[in-house]
Amino acid sequence: MKKTKKKNIFQKFVNFIDKKVVMPITRLIVKIAKGFENSEKSIESWLSKPNTLLFVSLLVAIIVFIVIDQKIIVFTNQTAEVLKDQKVEVTYNEEAYVVEGLPETVDITLMGSRSDLFIAKQSTTSKVTVDLTGLKPGSHKVNIEYSQPLSSIGYSVNPSTTTVNIYSKVSETKTLTTDILNQDNLDSKLVIENITPETDQVVIKGTDDKNAVNSLTKVATVKALVDIDELSKQEEGVTTLKDVPLKAYDKDGTALDVEIVPAKINVDLEIASPSKNVPIKVVPKGDIGFGKAISSISMSESTVIVYGKESTLENLEYIPLEVDVTGLKEDREYKLDLNKPKGIRSMSVNNVTLKFTLGDSTDKDIDDVNIDVRNLNDNYSVQGLSADDIKVTVNVKGVSSVLKNLQADDITAYIDLKDYKPGEYEILVKVEGTDSRVQYVSKTKKVRIKIVEK
Repeated sequence: MKKTKKKNIFQKFVNFIDKKVVMPITRLIVKIAKGFENSEKSIESWLSKPNTLLFVSLLVAIIVFIVIDQKIIVFTNQTAEVLKDQKVEVTYNEEAYVVEGLPETVDITLMGSRSDLFIAKQSTTSKVTVDLTGLKPGSHKVNIEYSQPLSSIGYSVNPSTTTVNIYSKVSETKTLTTDILNQDNLDSKLVIENITPETDQVVIKGTDDKNAVNSLTKVATVKALVDIDELSKQEEGVTTLKDVPLKAYDKDGTALDVEIVPAKINVDLEIASPSKNVPIKVVPKGDIGFGKAISSISMSESTVIVYGKESTLENLEYIPLEVDVTGLKEDREYKLDLNKPKGIRSMSVNNVTLKFTLGDSTDKDIDDVNIDVRNLNDNYSVQGLSADDIKVTVNVKGVSSVLKNLQADDITAYIDLKDYKPGEYEILVKVEGTDSRVQYVSKTKKVRIKIVEK
């Protein structure tokens, strides 16, 4: 019975091929053959043979089968594709707990036919999830699940499991400070005079468990990160930066992942452009050639406008310009760059041209120059141990036309007592004067003084 059934099926297949493939092809060949002239009768005769037609039909049938078979292989072939960095969504009570140990992203390997993989990748309902609902504080090993709409797709998650630590959430109040980012991008003529956040207190939430990576016990400061690049325009006045982000840091400056309420605030920036016009003071360095002294100094610019914070400008009296005059024997012109003092952001003049004119040198002594004290602690006072330790004689060297009007009031002798404590000391005397063309040397190199508490 089974053999008869198989035979009938085979017979039907042969009849189908004969009817749908062999006969149509035969008719086509006969039509083509009839179209040939008498000179082509030999070809027509060959094509008319039953065996020839049978072999041609069989060859065509085989070709058709291979084509169909190859298409079936293409559509049923299994393949795999990796979706990298898929975001993990976690479900838990965020008001009550803090979770550590969850990866932010995972890799998903999809396996299936090409057509199914294409559909799966376009799906917007696919997601990677971890459900922590019902878990209590402690350490738990949980599964990372992947959901997608096609059941014909196989998948694997890497990693597929992870160990999470769940902590009870607590909160505390922190004082907010500010930090300026990209300050070098601020116009060099402008300064931030004042920063006023809308609040100076924020609440941080997390765990107080010291073993947690982002424990609240590690938070040393919370900062509002004021970014100069976020300014719509740079100009004097008060500018409000909106939605300035807040960040918590430990004592080493490492950022901590804790919840901050509010997460962003508005900050008012008071921008100003303080400036001051100060002289350029030439400071010759080294010894001029024997028998010569500076008669005059001429400069292309004698003053400069400097920009910086008010506190810096208050203490700035001049811009020093050091010039090496060692061995100088004749008039000379220099072109030199000005160095910006610490705290100065911009200057109206960056370089000057100056000319030294020389003359014959002479010298004289100026007596009774008082000794000033600098940098002494306010809790102390100083006394000279003798009359010779209170005043000094200063030898000045220059051209006669400059020296003739020089007085003791034009010279400053001083001792620097920074970091000195109560006691008796022998201190080096330093001398400076108002005229850069003159060389000043104290004839008394050191004085003896006594420092006492007030």
